[in-house]
This record gives sequence, C-alpha cells and structure tokens, in this order.
Amino acid sequence: MYKGNNVFIQKLLIFINMIILPVIIVLAWHFATSTGAMSTLILPKISTVLETLKEQLGNGTLSGDIGISLSRIAKGYALAVVVGILLGVLMGMNKFANRFFMLTFTAIRQIPMIAWVPILIIWFGIGEESKVAVIFLAAYFPVLVNTVSGIERTDPKLIEVGKMYHLNCWQQFTKIYLPSALPSIFVGLKLGLSVSWMAVVGAEMIAATSGIGFRINDARSLMQYPVVFAGIIAIAVVGVIMDLAISLIGKLCTPWEKGR
Repeated sequence: MYKGNNVFIQKLLIFINMIILPVIIVLAWHFATSTGAMSTLILPKISTVLETLKEQLGNGTLSGDIGISLSRIAKGYALAVVVGILLGVLMGMNKFANRFFMLTFTAIRQIPMIAWVPILIIWFGIGEESKVAVIFLAAYFPVLVNTVSGIERTDPKLIEVGKMYHLNCWQQFTKIYLPSALPSIFVGLKLGLSVSWMAVVGAEMIAATSGIGFRINDARSLMQYPVVFAGIIAIAVVGVIMDLAISLIGKLCTPWEKGR
C-alpha cells in the first residue's frame, strides 16, 4: 500500500512539474490583458480566444481545417517514412551506397524548408501535390539520418555472431540490425512527424485555400486575432497529441529499452 502511494506521489509531482510553466504563461497572459499592460488588439483575452475555439469547434470549422492538414501529413509523412527507412537501411548496411548518397543528401538537407516552397509550387502548383512534397522533404531527412545512425551503431560483435551462424542478409537485418536500430528509427519518426506538422502549416500559410495554416493567415489578413490565437493553440494541442502517440508506439515496439 505504501509503495502504491509512493508511486502515485511521484507521478503527481511529475505532472505538477510539467504544468508549472504552462500555468505561468496563462497567468501572465491573463495579467497582461486584464491590467491593460498589453492591448487586446495585439494580444486577445484568454476568454475571447476560448470562446472563439468553442465557436469554431461547434460549427466544424476548426476540425475541418485540422482534418485537411492531417490528411496532407498522412500522405507526405507515410511516403517519407517508407523511403527514408528503406534507403536508410541500405545506406547503413552498405558502405558503397552510403558514400554514393551521403554527400548529395547532406547538401540538400542544408537547404531551409521555406526555400523549397516556391520551387515546389512552381513544379506542382498550389494543389495538394506541393503540400505533400513539402511534408515529404521535411520528414524524410530526420527519418533517413536516424535510420542510418541506428543501423551503423549496431554492435559489431552481434554482426560477427550472425555471420558465424551463416545468417543471410534478411535474417541479419530482422534479427540483429532492426532490433538495434529501432530506438533510433523512432527518434527519427518522432522528429519527422514534428517537422512535417510545422512544414504543412507553413506551406498552407504561403499557398493554400484550406487547412489550419490557411485559416490562420486568412484571419491575420482580416485582423481576426482571436482566430489566429485559436488556431495556434489548436496546432500546439494536435502537435502534442501526435508526439505522445508516436512516443507511446515507440515504447511498445522497443520494450527492451525500458530498463535503460
């Protein structure tokens, strides 16, 4: 019984520690707008933003915008995961492939994502294809780099044991390389998902007629600042949910990492 109470107290303390900064930010926001320290034209009151959130959720505007953005992420992110992991495994297990691709990929990776948006719009237009391409580029490199890193960090002793047992390439991958690389791969998946969420919002702000990024930019041009802040809060909440989901999946797929 005592042990159970101790665990509960520890979890409670962790939760309190996590919410201290958000609570401080909310209190500072409320103080700034209620005392007139900041104009509500620049920083809307929390009550106004919450009312806007409630209204947009009620009429389906917010859920529709987020649904459109998430559907774009699903396409671009899924493609980036498949290509990134496959090529990352190849580059990690084959030194020739690594040398062949690495310099070019490293150079491309240095280009800021915002610089790709005009080029992709020229190539694909302002339709869905350009958004999916932006998301693919945003998520691809974190997945690729972390997959390569995970494969390369595989214990050489385990590889030697695999060779002693005459494991073929597929058996070496599934029994030795993959279990070793999975934690690193999930780091890449987590980073890629986070970056792709930011990328799609940025792309929608520049060239789109739908999505949460478009809604924020449209509200900004109309000086509807409560809508802007409502959209920002929605982006943050959805981002946290996606981050928690991918972290949970990663823990379930790598149970051997719990003790580390």
